[in-house]
Amino acid sequence: MATPPGPRSPHAASLLVLAVVAMIAIPAALTLHTVKAPAVVDPSISNPTPYGYTVSLLFFIVPALVIGLWFLRHEGVRISRRSFGITVGLLFVLGASLDFFFAARFFRFLNPGATLRFTAPALGGGVPIEEYVFYFTGFAFTLLLYIWLDEYWLSAYGVPSTHWKRTAFDRILRFHPASVVWAVVLIAAAILYKRFVAHEPGFPGYFTFLVAGALAPSAALFPSALPLVNWRAFSLTLFILLLISLLWEATLGVPYGWWGFQDAQMIGIRITAWSRLPIEEVFIWIAVTYATVIVYENVRRWQSTDKSLLQALLG
Repeated sequence: MATPPGPRSPHAASLLVLAVVAMIAIPAALTLHTVKAPAVVDPSISNPTPYGYTVSLLFFIVPALVIGLWFLRHEGVRISRRSFGITVGLLFVLGASLDFFFAARFFRFLNPGATLRFTAPALGGGVPIEEYVFYFTGFAFTLLLYIWLDEYWLSAYGVPSTHWKRTAFDRILRFHPASVVWAVVLIAAAILYKRFVAHEPGFPGYFTFLVAGALAPSAALFPSALPLVNWRAFSLTLFILLLISLLWEATLGVPYGWWGFQDAQMIGIRITAWSRLPIEEVFIWIAVTYATVIVYENVRRWQSTDKSLLQALLG
């Protein structure tokens, strides 16, 4: 059987994903930069999107249910339910902690009519219950989509659960200095931009949280995940999520006030054509996809053996 064409190494495949992102992001950024005036929602309408935020969660719930049911009906394609559950649980805690600890600092919720008006706990004031539902369903959908692509649509480029690349390892935790370097560079660049280019007060706390949330797991888990990630499935997952986010946030959420952002905690780069959407909201979907896949592939690696968690992590 002929080997499917593609990059010669997992490292080359991961770099190719970055090249594809840049290929699309650069012309998009240049085009969006030409827009000098944002679209304006009619302020005379008091509640233009009743229960809009609540209903919009179907963007994540419906695909997750459809993909989940698809797996149940196809006996030839199996997923590790335990790996899926552990990964979603870990990432839900990370996402929920963003709202619980930092919602009052980072976000504003100016349109309660778009929600069920049920308030969930958070430091400094509650948040709509939809926020926590989003984190759970969003991570579940992201992971199910990646697994679906990896195990079925693009299975020729994946590594099976029983392959020696998954089962033959000394330990999962391996330091990845490049992730730490990138984290420091990105956070430093954000601080410098906010102070010397945007000339805005405050600290880019939201971006710092996103970088830490994506690159902290990467600093410990990326070397072990690198040979296992289906990079074609990863890239397609990323672009589907970006497409949904543009419809969800840029078209609906931000223009209609379902949520907003505290300027003092943002970098200061805003996309005028998308109702001044902070650039952080583009990065968050990249961070979500990256963290989800890196964590899942390592959990799945552990679950493919009979090792205890401590043995798998530390050897």
